[in-house]
Parts: sequence; C-alpha cells; structure tokens
Amino acid sequence: MEKQQYIEAGKIVNTHGVRGEVKIQVWLDSPEFMRRFKTVYIDSKPVGLLSSRAHKGFLIAMLDGVEDINAAMSLKNKTVYIDRADAKLKKGEYFLCDIIGSRVERENGELVGTLEDILETPASSVYIVRGETEHMIPAVPEFVLKTDAENGIITVRLIEGM
Repeated sequence: MEKQQYIEAGKIVNTHGVRGEVKIQVWLDSPEFMRRFKTVYIDSKPVGLLSSRAHKGFLIAMLDGVEDINAAMSLKNKTVYIDRADAKLKKGEYFLCDIIGSRVERENGELVGTLEDILETPASSVYIVRGETEHMIPAVPEFVLKTDAENGIITVRLIEGM
C-alpha cells in the first residue's frame, strides 16, 4: 500500500481572540502531538505554525500570515494537513490512515476481511472489517493482537457474535 505524503491532521473550527489565532479540532493522537510540527498545510500550501497551545482538547494556533480575526475567519472549516516526512513516530506507531485497506486475519491466518473504516468512540476505536460478513472489532489488545502497518496485515481474535 502506498502511503499518503500529506495526512489530514485536523480542521479549523473557529477563531480564537482578535489577534488571528485559530482553534483547530485535532484528528491526530493529541494537540500536543500536533504542536511538534513547524509547518502545516492548508489548501495545499505550506503555512508556518508560529505558536500553539492545547486548550480544552483543541489546538489554539498562530499561523504565519494570519494577523487578525478577519484573516483567521477566512480559514474556518479548512482542513489542516501535516507532511508525513515531518512526523517522528516511535517504533510500532503508525497513522490510522496507513492501516485502512489492510488484510484482517485470525491467529491461524484465516481471512476475516479488509479493514474498511475506523469509528472513534469514547471507549476505544472500533474497526469495521468487511469480508463475507461485516465485523465490528474493538481496537483493544484483547481482540487486536498485532498490527503490521508496513505489510498491511492485522491479526485479530474474534469471539462469538463479533
């Protein structure tokens, strides 16, 4: 599977204050993870992330070239991207977009299906796997035994009714 260079990182949901800060709903692990980036991409253009802070689960950011509330307002509802090359992931970490389309199999190698989507719930993520039937598999260690993002294989343990 070919990996996307630019990854959806969040959405500008509003302005913050009158000096041009924007409020970003972060779709990555956390606002703190996104703070590590010096450049984000909006409308396929690089934009410097001059300063940022986490606030109530959102990222409040000052972007290069956005100097007042009017400029910030023009960015409302825009998607913010990061460049994969700028991400420093630890061994075994991966972006969720990298496992969509992965082969999902049981411990014995039997095909369950393909990971089609991931639902985010308060308790955990839930993998939507389509094969002969559709399975909803909580993304927790009891059911997802191994994720090999490089080779696109997820090993799971299913229980009755799953």
